[in-house]
Order: sequence, then C-alpha cells, then structure tokens
Amino acid sequence: MLTNSLVELDRRHLVHPVSSFRGHEERGVRVLASAKGARVTDAEGRELIDGFAGLWCVNAGYGHESVVEAAAKQMRELPYATGYFDLGAEAPIRLAAELAERSPGDLNHIYFSLGGSDAVDSTIRFIRYYWHSKGQPGRDQFISIANGYHGSTTMGAGLTALAGFHEGFGVPYDWQHKISSHYLYRNPVGDDAQAVIDASVFELRSKIEEIGAEKVAAFYCEPIQGSGGVLVPPKGWVKAMRELCAEYGVLFVADEVITGFGRTGPLFACEDEGIVPDLMTTAKGLTSGYAPMGAVFMRDHVYETIAEGAGAKAVGHGFTYSAHPVSAAVALEVLKLYEGGLLENGRKAGGRLMAGLESLRDHPLVGDVRGRGMLAAVELVTDKEKKTPLPAEVQAATRLFDRAWEQGLVIRSFAQGIFGYAPPLCCTDADIDGIVERTRATLDLTLEDPEIRAVLAG
Repeated sequence: MLTNSLVELDRRHLVHPVSSFRGHEERGVRVLASAKGARVTDAEGRELIDGFAGLWCVNAGYGHESVVEAAAKQMRELPYATGYFDLGAEAPIRLAAELAERSPGDLNHIYFSLGGSDAVDSTIRFIRYYWHSKGQPGRDQFISIANGYHGSTTMGAGLTALAGFHEGFGVPYDWQHKISSHYLYRNPVGDDAQAVIDASVFELRSKIEEIGAEKVAAFYCEPIQGSGGVLVPPKGWVKAMRELCAEYGVLFVADEVITGFGRTGPLFACEDEGIVPDLMTTAKGLTSGYAPMGAVFMRDHVYETIAEGAGAKAVGHGFTYSAHPVSAAVALEVLKLYEGGLLENGRKAGGRLMAGLESLRDHPLVGDVRGRGMLAAVELVTDKEKKTPLPAEVQAATRLFDRAWEQGLVIRSFAQGIFGYAPPLCCTDADIDGIVERTRATLDLTLEDPEIRAVLAG
C-alpha cells in the first residue's frame, strides 16, 4: 500500500527531470528503497545491478559508512558556511587544494558549483570575463560538438547539441556554434582514426575561420561524449583539437562531468591524452552522488587574467551553496576511497566489462560495442551491414529500459537504440558478469519483439 501511495503522490506532485510529463503520469514511478555496493533494491524488494551508477555518478558505489560519517560530522560541526564576504570553511579549502594537487598541469584554481550544469554555465561567465579582462570583449562566440552534452541550464543547453534540450526552449543562441561529432561508428569519412581526426581538425579550423578567429572565445569538448551515446573518439583526437585551439588562442574547455573520477581509468580522462585544458568541469563522481557538488578548474593564466581584470572589484558570479562544507566533506572522503583501491578496482572491472560486452558482438542486434574503462555502450541495429537503427515505433528508450529492468539490470537506454553503461567502480566480477548476462537476455527478448521480427524478416 505504501508503494501505491508514493506512486500516486509522485504522479500528482513531483516533476521528473528530462521526462515526458504525460508519459510518466501513465507509467508511474519505480521507487528505489535501498542500495549497497553496485546493487539497488526497489520498494517491492527487487534487487538490481545498477549498471549506470545512478546517473553516471555513484562512482564509489552505495553504502560507504565512512562517507555518511563524514557528512554527519560536518553537519554537526558546521552545516553551512558561505563563501561570500571572504568567509569559508576548512572542508572546501582542503578539497580545493587536494583537487588542484591531482589535476593535470596548472589547473590550480577551483570554483565550486552545485553540479555539472551550473559548472558549465559558470565557465561561460568566467570566459566572457576573461576576454573582457584581456581587452577583447568581441571574443564572444562559443563552439561545441554535435551529440555533445553540456548541461541543462539555459546557456549550457545551447552548448549541448541534442535536439531534446533545444526544442521549445529557444536555444541554441546565435553565438553558439557546432561542428560534427567524431562518432566513429557512423562517421561519413569512415572508421579510420587518422581520417576522422583530420576531418575534425579541418572542420574546427574552418569554423573558427568562418566566424573569425578574433571572435571565438572557447571550444567545449567531452573526452568521451556521454549523453550523445557514449561516443569514444579515436586516440589522438582530443589532443589534436586541443592543439588547434592553442594555435588560435581559443580557450579549450574539457567537460569531465561524466568522465572524471575514475570513470575511464585515471582520475581525469584528460590524462589519457596528456592534455591540459584551460578550464575543466567536474561533478557527479566528485561526491559519488552522495551530495550535490560540481567544480570548475582554472589554469593559472585564466585565474590571473580574471583577477587582474577585476582588480579591487568583486567578480560578480556566485551561488549560495558554492563550496558547501557538507558536500566538500563528502568529496574529501570519496577521494580517499578512490585512492584507497577503487580506482584500481575500476580499471580491472572496466577491462572485464569491455571484454564481456565485446562477447555480445555475435548477437543479431548488436552493431557496435565501444567504451573505455567503466564507460561503455552497445548500439543496436536491425541490419549490421547497413547499420540500420531500430525503428522509432519500437520506442527504444522506454522498452529497452523496461526489459533490462525485468532482467534485474539498470542501464541507460537511448532513443536511437543504444545501451549505456557506467557501473560503480566497486563492481565485483559477479556484478560485471551479471551486467553482461542480463544484457544478453535483454537482447534476446528484444529480438522476439514482433516489430523487430517484422523488420528483420524484410
């Protein structure tokens, strides 16, 4: 009865993020009740492997008592401290120092936000201030990448290049430009890595020249495109784009909201390509989802330029909950867990995950398997040679999720027929094997779908 009551209350009052309001009213909510390790339990007692770590975020896994204790201790001692008026608290100060010590290159200055979306939004404001401080206010054009995701705030949603975040919202703005994705599986130049890199470099150079190099402020890049379908660039692609930006003096922003904190292997995915971005955004794994927090990392030259430009004036950007001490205390404890064995376990589990998903390539519906570390995707097709996506009437985003759920697995299901995986770094061999086995069972059930069978039959 309690579950039924919650479902009805949810239907009447709670607006869910990125959902069909009417569709959700019809389907109702699935209530999660508890979690431990890499597994969650719903209100009806069903245990599932969380193959998506909540929303790419519970990197450390569920149920770490040390994190709970860190939050409780901070709440007892100092539940809130503003960063305004030159005030502060120990936890966020120490967290900023710990992050700066571990970040690539001279990303030594940390601004804390509430999450990834407002971290990206903050970079737009800081970058505009940077160019005003440089005496170049005309550098106000921003470039991002098709299939990219940079949050759901108004300005960040404009940098995002997914139609669902634009329709009905009046974005993108005319100062927000896009280039094509590297999307290897469906790239018009083919799947040769160097050809894809060359094509992207050419397109970005052409876009900068078209806009006018003196007008371009920044370029935004996810090391791996997450919400666009877990699109992994060829090795060397990110570095080539970073070098081109440096050539034109365009600021390079690495959006590591999804890829940060061990998701791809190292603490930050930028380490995979040996680059140092001018600004970097993180969130999600920063606190392992235990408390809201995001961060903007700035290189020394960005911070110093803004500081010199402002002089004695305040830089007018901030949030009430910036550098929240409870979130910072959580993040400090989570960082200890990462370095106390979770990063290493994640690397081993990631290898097992990729090997397991690769074993699914023989399935009639599997067109592509891709990923790095504990971030992966399986793309479904009805014709492997033609790479024909699943038909729209299959309603892949909903039906595939439902089938996986019935098999005891939580995954991300994309509308174009892609399974997304981002399991907690604490996964055991049994967890990883369960993800693969339950994925195959979900694929087999999908193969029996009458609409899929009709397409396959021609």
